[in-house]
Amino acid sequence: MLGGVSFEDALRDNRVPRTVGDVTLRYDEARLVGESRPAPWVHLLPAFCVALAGGCTLGALTQFVRGQSLPGLGALALTVLAAALLGFALQLESRLGRRRFVLHFRTETLRLETLTWAPGGTRAETVPFDDVRAVRIVERSGRGYALVVEYGPEASLRNAVLVQGARPTEAEALHRVWRMLHNAFGLRGAGLAGG
Repeated sequence: MLGGVSFEDALRDNRVPRTVGDVTLRYDEARLVGESRPAPWVHLLPAFCVALAGGCTLGALTQFVRGQSLPGLGALALTVLAAALLGFALQLESRLGRRRFVLHFRTETLRLETLTWAPGGTRAETVPFDDVRAVRIVERSGRGYALVVEYGPEASLRNAVLVQGARPTEAEALHRVWRMLHNAFGLRGAGLAGG
């Protein structure tokens, strides 16, 4: 609660844009959820590799089912290709760097997630609002602007990218998101939180 205003009231009065940079934003009860969205064709590459691997596996199994005692090099090649395609799909998925952040206003925590469909690949970290030291808009050479949160103890600060790839035409929307985050974390200098 900031100056007698609840976070829910502040959110109603200061709507954030639906998208900014590579992130889609939405409110879900007393939470703000931001999810990165890679380009559609990039997102489909891992799925395409898995589909090809499935086709290779079916081809290899077909040679076994036909009753050949030694299916030969064709089945072996298809099996190796299927394994290589699955490995490549997992590598592509990890490079996508899909992210999600969730601001839980009731518990005053920021949840940072790196999303993958690989088993055990999704990583999550919960940061109390009080541990957030700064929210910065950073210019990335040739890649637009990013919104970065700095958190942790002063001796070992960590950074997490919340938004990246914001174009100069999205400057006002990016600034609105920056201001809302700045105020939510109780940082000074954005207007509402004092100073």
